[in-house]
Amino acid sequence: MRKQFLLFVFASVWSLVAHAQTLALTFDDGVNPDTEPLAREWNSTLLSGLRAASIPSMIFPALSATGPGAGRELVAAWSAAGHAVGNHTARHRNLASSKLTLAEFVQDVEEADQAFRDLPTWVPMLRFPYLKEGDTPAKRDGMRAWMREHGYRPAPVSIDTSDWYFNAVWLDQLSAGKRSQLEPLQKAYIRHLLDRAGYYDRLARRTLHRSPAHVMLLHVNAINAASIGVIAREFKARGWTFVSPAQAFADPLYVTAPSTLPAGESIVWSLAKQAGAKNLRYPAEDSVYEEPGLRAQHLLTSP
Repeated sequence: MRKQFLLFVFASVWSLVAHAQTLALTFDDGVNPDTEPLAREWNSTLLSGLRAASIPSMIFPALSATGPGAGRELVAAWSAAGHAVGNHTARHRNLASSKLTLAEFVQDVEEADQAFRDLPTWVPMLRFPYLKEGDTPAKRDGMRAWMREHGYRPAPVSIDTSDWYFNAVWLDQLSAGKRSQLEPLQKAYIRHLLDRAGYYDRLARRTLHRSPAHVMLLHVNAINAASIGVIAREFKARGWTFVSPAQAFADPLYVTAPSTLPAGESIVWSLAKQAGAKNLRYPAEDSVYEEPGLRAQHLLTSP
């Protein structure tokens, strides 16, 4: 079964160039019931929502997020549901940090590989933590060489988001007992996702002269569990077609190797920077861009 799955991922013929606004959803990190009482509920709700919307996806678990026991069982539930499983390292460390060596990062990748490679939908693809792929040519190129030698492909995203920040605000509102704030916060979150998707699609059209098969970065968390049905509905209503990550990663975009440093971010962003695009913010996505808008809408618990 695993062999057939890998053949599907790596040998599929890319046929999406002519299809505008296609999107694959990918989820990073995972959750740990040993440290988060609602982890099983979030995981189950998210999987149910994806099934109801007929959206195949891919999870990139980090051992630091799942823990050694029950959290790994939740990752296995993704595989059992037919979603692909990739590698997000053991300790979720930033390869662009001067304090992290290439050898230490490789060790993190290998440790996560051993933890999940026996799952039937395992695919040797690496999602770099924080989308950071190295702060020096030696680290960037050294990791690319390691992946080639070990049968790995990178798993970049074209659409980056700050869903982790919206999730933190969501949990703050829940903790403060302000459930009346959840609906307007969810609406703001959906607007954010649509805005980021539109931005990166326009940037791709300017840089690549086409709309690629997009890959969006999300996380396994509370706000996505609560919102996955709305995400699916609102994107479909605006003409987006959901495809599997296997289909999206077959787009030639995802085998390009931008020369930017620090390496990483959205691959569309990196190629735009490499081409000399102006006014690209760095980091491309962060809470500092979203906080003023949420504050103006009175959606933050702190003054």
